[in-house]
Amino acid sequence: MKKEQILFYLTKAAEVLEKANANYSHFPVGSVVLLESGDMYVGANVESSSYGLSICAERVALTSALTASRKKIVYIFVIADCEVPVPPCGACRQLLYDYAKDAKVIYSNLTFEYIETTVKDLLPNAFHSDMLNQSQSRK
Repeated sequence: MKKEQILFYLTKAAEVLEKANANYSHFPVGSVVLLESGDMYVGANVESSSYGLSICAERVALTSALTASRKKIVYIFVIADCEVPVPPCGACRQLLYDYAKDAKVIYSNLTFEYIETTVKDLLPNAFHSDMLNQSQSRK
């Protein structure tokens, strides 16, 4: 993907970051999931006073894409207001691996300094569904 296209999607993620509900951490995050079809789904983090119920921007965008379409996810963009680009958390990495393990991930700060990687590189040696089918206790 060309730099101009990357900046376009990061700008979209920055726009949705403004809609984040980060009342507790004060750490708003925006995300865009891009499908092979060109369809785009956005998400912002939504926090709860019961912290475990909070949901990250990446998972909001991912679940929106999954409920709207079964098309292949090719890119995940993440943006936060930090000095350095901040990658998806562990929970997001696992869910992204489950549904978009071959996708590219581009994470950035608001100055559009970004890092490009893959879901597989973010979560090497990932737990995956094939392991569930290998369980010895399923006899």
